[in-house]
Amino acid sequence: MIAAERVAAIRAALQAQLAPSHIAVGDDSAAHAGHAGARGGAGHFHVQVVSERFRGRSRIERHRLIYEAVQNLMGSEIHALAIEALAPEEFTS
Repeated sequence: MIAAERVAAIRAALQAQLAPSHIAVGDDSAAHAGHAGARGGAGHFHVQVVSERFRGRSRIERHRLIYEAVQNLMGSEIHALAIEALAPEEFTS
């Protein structure tokens, strides 16, 4: 899978599971060239997700929801994932 396809797959998985009001997915793989995970083909990404599903949940619970959504991509397409998971009232654009 090429980088743009990975970003699209991450976005689709998060959209399907979390119905976010805002989502941003970035590919940081170029900054990690030569890293063990990069050599295996999986990439480094960051996500910012704003969802009602995060309201009243701890940071750990929010991260678990993100990881559940992208579990099929972990290891094969995603090596590392930086997460910002916000409830709608926490988001400032």
